[in-house]
Amino acid sequence: MKTAIIGKKVGMTQIFDEAGKVVPVTVIEAGPCVVVQKKTSEKEGYEAVQLGFEDISERKLTKPEKGHLDKAGVAPKKYLREFDLENAAELNVGDIVKADAFQAGDFVDVTGISKGHGYQGVIKRHAHRLKETHGSGPVARQIGSLGATSHMSKIIKGTIGAGHMGVEQVTVQNLSVVKVDPELNMLVVCGAIPGPKGGLVTIKSTVKVHKVKQAGADISKNPQKASGRNPQKASARNK
Repeated sequence: MKTAIIGKKVGMTQIFDEAGKVVPVTVIEAGPCVVVQKKTSEKEGYEAVQLGFEDISERKLTKPEKGHLDKAGVAPKKYLREFDLENAAELNVGDIVKADAFQAGDFVDVTGISKGHGYQGVIKRHAHRLKETHGSGPVARQIGSLGATSHMSKIIKGTIGAGHMGVEQVTVQNLSVVKVDPELNMLVVCGAIPGPKGGLVTIKSTVKVHKVKQAGADISKNPQKASGRNPQKASARNK
């Protein structure tokens, strides 16, 4: 079932799985989130819910924000995000969404704002590299000539160059959930996620499709391949 939650990145660590292998993981403080608004197909034309995360002082809200939250009857929240969930019709304003909305073994997509790196050159920003053996001279970390011929007489839009690096919305897909602790509002996912420690992230069920591998899927129908000539040997090797 498609579900989502708002959280904060705590940091990275490592744990050992049942086989004794080290697994790099990221700890996320996921929720609790409260349903602030429910959108229906009759009124808005689609079904979705708006979740609120992290309590905040009332004086830090604008009057429209305060009125919006007062209408829902919930405490002031710092972050509001809207999600298109499969069970949006079942949720009501005031319901609480916790980390136990996910289970260990689920696959999620995590979206956050990447770390800011300030003003960087083209080499670091775009991984651009000139040849450094011959012809680059003393300017190996510069992009070089960008001008076109007299036909264009301009630099084409979208050409890479130096500039502000980072602070962009980045989504990392298909991360597996390793551990869920609803009492600590903790969600542990395998791998790295965008953003600094304490950065806001949204966790949603992955859009990737996981197909169950059938028996004999590795056996080719092409007789020129070894698995096609001797399928019994190929199936025994894949066990």
